[in-house]
Amino acid sequence: MKIRRALATAVALAVTTPAVLLSVSPAYADAKPAAQTQEKKGKPTIKELEAAAAQAKKAYEKAAQAKADGIVELRKTLEELDSTHPLAVAAAAAQQAAKDAAAAKTAADQAVTDAKAVLDALPEDATEEEKATAEAAVAEAEASAATAATAKTAADTKAVEAVTAVDDARVAAARAYGVVDKAADDALAAKIAADAALAAAIKEAEEEGESCEPEKELTAEVIGLPNKLVAGTTTDFSLHVKNGSDRHMDEVIAYAGVHATDKGGVKETDKFFRLQWSTKSSPTWKNADEDNYIDGVGALKPGMHADVKLRLTLDKATPAGNGVAFIAAGFSNEDGSCGETPDVDMYEFDVKAAGSKPGKTEDAKPSKTNKPGAGNTGTTPQGSASGTPASTGTNGALAATGSSSATTSIALAGGAAVLLGAAAVFVVRRRKAGSDA
Repeated sequence: MKIRRALATAVALAVTTPAVLLSVSPAYADAKPAAQTQEKKGKPTIKELEAAAAQAKKAYEKAAQAKADGIVELRKTLEELDSTHPLAVAAAAAQQAAKDAAAAKTAADQAVTDAKAVLDALPEDATEEEKATAEAAVAEAEASAATAATAKTAADTKAVEAVTAVDDARVAAARAYGVVDKAADDALAAKIAADAALAAAIKEAEEEGESCEPEKELTAEVIGLPNKLVAGTTTDFSLHVKNGSDRHMDEVIAYAGVHATDKGGVKETDKFFRLQWSTKSSPTWKNADEDNYIDGVGALKPGMHADVKLRLTLDKATPAGNGVAFIAAGFSNEDGSCGETPDVDMYEFDVKAAGSKPGKTEDAKPSKTNKPGAGNTGTTPQGSASGTPASTGTNGALAATGSSSATTSIALAGGAAVLLGAAAVFVVRRRKAGSDA
């Protein structure tokens, strides 16, 4: 859905500010441009994909024509091999010669039979000359039969060879056509793949070009999240989403995520946190750690609100440190319009080791991080628990310092939100491919 993509982009943009980027470790700052460069080198442009698609189209058209010509040639060859082809003529002659040789052998064998019959029919008082003549006739008939048998064997062999040559020619012609047929299939597959890659790139570019306007009258507020949490405990709080505008919002989606580090602000401890949500329309507790979206808000009429129950559980092994919950919301309408909260609110809290006493607590206060754009020159956290908020000038450098370690955690949370926002865009696009028309 477009609102998921727009909201994910808004979250990512909102925390990509000078204050956040300057607070990220040098190692992260050095690694990011290299990764971006590699991505740019490895990802073809739409122009390159258009050229590849055009080339694949030409290759397919050429292969398809070769296939069409090939089927014509195959049919012609097969017809000739049945009649006028030299191999067919030779095969017909050889088969006729074999038939003639077979007939000659049959006649010779019959002559032997007849000669023997004459010899056997001689009377007892036949003369020696008569007997010699009959025996000579048998011997001559047998010799002729042997010659006929040899000739038949040779003729049969030639006939088989001639017929085999015709069959081999048929197979060769079929194989030759098979080559161009497969080439056409491969070219078609390549064309389909090239067209699909181009279409996907164009669609992605169009989606990236889509944007939703900031809607200041759409608000998302966390209520009841303590500014101190203890490992091994579960905290219930809520998210209040309100449509303060004068227009109907067909679909509202909230975005909630948690990022935490140890006291040094270097080691991430997110794996020890489990954030869940439930709503009136979707009362079963669901984990918010997959894509950080809360789908159960539904539609909001002008002036209406919805409350989302949130539950944050810290594993007993959670190290002491700092944490931040970041919240945003967006909407989309059936007419294609959409919008999102202008700010990503980040609620800062301390993490105490298991068994610790939290002491006096109060509700965590939001630190608003505005989206970059006109009139927004940087990030100014509001309501920090301690220390002086960091502010930035138009050149992106820190104009004032004195922030506490908790402010560092906000910066780290911002870096995490960038990554989570990018991941959300990827997840949304994969899902959108199978769900949007």
